[in-house]
Amino acid sequence: MDFVPVEISTPLNLEIAQIATPQTTLSPTSRIPKDAIRRSLKASTVDSVLAAVYSIGTSGILLANLLVELDASPVIFGMLSSIPMLVNLIQPLGAYLSERSTSRFQYALRTHGIARLLWLILAIAIAAASWGVLNNSQLVILTLLILLLSNLLAGLGTPSWLSWMATIIPRRLRGRYFGIRNSAASLTNLICVPIAGFAVSHWYGGVVQGYGVILLLSMIFGIVGLGCQYFQADMNPLSQNTYIGKPPQTSEIQSDATKNESSQETQLIYTPTEQVTISIWQNSNFLRFLLYFGLWTLAFNLSAPFFNLYMLGSLDLNVSYVTIYTSLQAGANLLMLIVWGKLADKIGNRPILLFGGILVATTPLLWLGIGVNHLDIWLWLPLLHILTGGTGAAMDLCNNNIQLGIAPIKNQSIYFAIAAAVAGASGALGTTIGSFILQFTQSGGSLALFALSTVFRLTALIPLIFTQEPKK
Repeated sequence: MDFVPVEISTPLNLEIAQIATPQTTLSPTSRIPKDAIRRSLKASTVDSVLAAVYSIGTSGILLANLLVELDASPVIFGMLSSIPMLVNLIQPLGAYLSERSTSRFQYALRTHGIARLLWLILAIAIAAASWGVLNNSQLVILTLLILLLSNLLAGLGTPSWLSWMATIIPRRLRGRYFGIRNSAASLTNLICVPIAGFAVSHWYGGVVQGYGVILLLSMIFGIVGLGCQYFQADMNPLSQNTYIGKPPQTSEIQSDATKNESSQETQLIYTPTEQVTISIWQNSNFLRFLLYFGLWTLAFNLSAPFFNLYMLGSLDLNVSYVTIYTSLQAGANLLMLIVWGKLADKIGNRPILLFGGILVATTPLLWLGIGVNHLDIWLWLPLLHILTGGTGAAMDLCNNNIQLGIAPIKNQSIYFAIAAAVAGASGALGTTIGSFILQFTQSGGSLALFALSTVFRLTALIPLIFTQEPKK
């Protein structure tokens, strides 16, 4: 497989050259040559682009529109959003299994590889439905089943991937790098989502059949993207956990005596938090983060999955309009990710989360006046999605970064898995509550749900005030 490099900004390359020098780094990154770090970051960026194409067909607006076309109920629509979150409960098992593997890359192939291949079954089923072999109800059930199995396997692999990236990326470059990486994925969405939406809505065989074609192409891109991880510096979790907490006395790693004479830059990179050995449940700072993360995910998903349903169902907008809004959101996300990333490296992630959280919390209130008229369709809805994309970039990036900072490196994937499990369970609960509110309320249920979500989102920010972010 040919690898297509993606250029990373010169300042980032210069700082990699400074940080990755063995004699000034005591973290696991010190065992990775600086050229390997550069190659790994480029490979991961390409992977993010291809994974974004994969996500276009297997999640988001196109998959939601498929269920709308199949006349699925709001409860089914809620399950579409809750399943990817609920299966995060399996991540602790994934962390346990991954820490007993000998290769991060091989483990990713066994989890994410099979997860992405499963969507081929749904593509075949859509073709069968067009020939009259399956009806709409059967196709809805199969869609949810594929979604469940695919996300279960992805949940087993996510903790390992996060730990892999945390080891490869120097700590003080995480904000900028993830800003660049996520911006590349957002640019992909900006370009590809409207194209995919137009193709689906104008496919000569109908919307459902058009989605099947897009799904097949997305799955192929996803498999190719997974192959890019071959070019990342592989890690052996067993060796990684043996190294952390008791620095080996080798010529490559400084001894305790030498460490006392190390430079100030070294002390910034190798901190006592990386040697933490206390139980997860005795780590009060991590528990405060868990409380915030769980409450925020519940409050956010109380309404977020139903904005698309509101546009496609209540407002009866064409899917091509909605994909244009989605691309505008991706564009705002693209522009702001690099800004938030650089700002997070300067002032920290927690202040941005508090500021961005207030903006995101009040966003559902702006949906209360949206109707079916030219002003709302061509002005307010685009502006609303631009605001959502810009503020969402801050929350996604900084939630990820602060989690990487709070979790100690030893058995880090277990911390990530527990956080994902808590967020997954609470997010699924929020989506389920929201779907039942919509299912069993009269007209106006969506607007009441949006207002309720604002109250919950603001409340969820309180534990974040008491969460401490480790210094870089």
